[in-house]
Amino acid sequence: MITKENILASAKKTILSESESIAKLADFVDANFIEAVQKIYNSKGRLVVTGIGKSAIIAQKMVASFNSTGTPALFLHASEAIHGDLGMIQSEDVIICISKSGNSPEIKVLVPLLKRFGNTLIAITGNMTSFLAKGSDIVLNTTVDGESCPNNLAPTNSTTAQLVMGDALIVCLMEMRDFKPEDFAVYHPGGALGKKLLLRVKDMLEHSLKPMVAPEASIKKVIFEISEKRLGVTAVVENDKVIGIITDGDIRRMLNDIDTFADLTAKDIMTINPKITTSEAMVVEALNIMEDFSITQLVVVDNGDYKGVLHLHDILKEGIV
Repeated sequence: MITKENILASAKKTILSESESIAKLADFVDANFIEAVQKIYNSKGRLVVTGIGKSAIIAQKMVASFNSTGTPALFLHASEAIHGDLGMIQSEDVIICISKSGNSPEIKVLVPLLKRFGNTLIAITGNMTSFLAKGSDIVLNTTVDGESCPNNLAPTNSTTAQLVMGDALIVCLMEMRDFKPEDFAVYHPGGALGKKLLLRVKDMLEHSLKPMVAPEASIKKVIFEISEKRLGVTAVVENDKVIGIITDGDIRRMLNDIDTFADLTAKDIMTINPKITTSEAMVVEALNIMEDFSITQLVVVDNGDYKGVLHLHDILKEGIV
């Protein structure tokens, strides 16, 4: 009978087993690893990563990470390579071949073909005496004592070791390239990080929704402007300059404090010296201002020229928070 305790014990055993396998990789990082990083860094071509089975899936993940961190890479499936896809490889490309055993039939066919073109071949393998290891220029050792699978068959520890060795290559290359968050954002313009580092206030302004009233405007006019523009605020503008703002919260407080507002105007209830930003400011900087002052809107002003209002809800819609 499988109990809850059995399930937890199995999960913890798997996690500890894989973590121990990863820890041992640190002892395998040697001069070969240094040479591999330098070869990839100095290459004038691309990085081609190949493998078969579960190793092919790891190869695809590596390619995605290499590409997103400044190392041009492409995936080559080992079995497809011998049916025409070898044409993807160019003379200056560096090749990484991933295989736990290093002795699968596909690998034995592929390695001589890869070497025929004269490209640098880097092996990531758990068998240092394998066909792949012997046929490669550089070998990165990902040997594990066994798999977490109870039958020691399903790739678990071995594929995790491959993944981590790939991550080690990726991080070293990032550091060598002095790869910064803004560089990462260039390759991820649609992601949250990309938006944080690339999106400017001007990119989010809806110029058709530019609420403003004169200082002498009636409260009725103020309420109408706030409602029509749907930003929960209106700027109070005099001689083309923003002299204050009125939020829907200001309106509620006014109604709570007085019985009639027939004689009141915008300047009577406005907040002077509102928090502002510029259209060229990064959205994340504007968000920081909102958080610091616990507000949901910022007036956008460029050299005294009123441009509009940036609302927290618009930032949330972009997934930046």
